[in-house]
Amino acid sequence: MFIYSLPLFFARIGLASPLELLIIVMALLVVLLLSSPMRGENLHQPVFNKYLFSAWSGSVPLVWVFWPFFLILNAGLYGADTLAKIGLLTVSSWDDVHLMLLLPIAWWTTAIWRCSANTSLRVWMACARLLTLAVLFEYGLKLVIRIDYPRIFFGCEELLLDYGSCF
Repeated sequence: MFIYSLPLFFARIGLASPLELLIIVMALLVVLLLSSPMRGENLHQPVFNKYLFSAWSGSVPLVWVFWPFFLILNAGLYGADTLAKIGLLTVSSWDDVHLMLLLPIAWWTTAIWRCSANTSLRVWMACARLLTLAVLFEYGLKLVIRIDYPRIFFGCEELLLDYGSCF
């Protein structure tokens, strides 16, 4: 996450410096920590027979909702970005990968916010919510990169089949 997009954000877009972004992230973490709810009552219920629905309804421990999807999502985004940077993935295929991951990200974000009370420490709840907001910020950055800076990110001089997407 942010391996290819954050350097472009600081170097080309320039809306914020690294220090300003760090201050914003710390302020968000404090706000999320102060606004986090108390510990949920359904923390120890064994509900793993219907995992997706249980996570959606908020009855799964936070660790079981956050980590599996976070690791798979970041591996998929890193793979798509790396293949696009070296020219093995076309611009429209890169768009397709991000569009396919959009619905699972919406499910994951909802599940994180509903299951965040199912943890022992409020700091984990705030960190999980902050990282879901970071994923949404990453998607916003990728949209800006796709619309305004495709020639920098995709290496359009090497793309023959999808050169029209670089304008």
